[in-house]
Amino acid sequence: MTGAQVLDVAQDGIWTLIYVASPLMLVGLVVGVVIALIQALTQIQEQTLVFVPKMLAISITLVVLLPFMGALMSGYMDRIADLIISGG
Repeated sequence: MTGAQVLDVAQDGIWTLIYVASPLMLVGLVVGVVIALIQALTQIQEQTLVFVPKMLAISITLVVLLPFMGALMSGYMDRIADLIISGG
């Protein structure tokens, strides 16, 4: 395997990681900002108030997007397995 092929595999892995993780991170970010705005407007400064809605939103997003994430990771693994079988 040449250096360029290794870089291509690494780049493909990084993009797969971004595609799989970014929806969950964005949902957590949006829910966190919305709850922070609500806390700022109502002056309720309870630290644990953020965790339950954020956990629920991320869990629901994970259940909804699990087939998409599985397909992405399976495709990446298929490409890696093909590279291993072909010898690079």
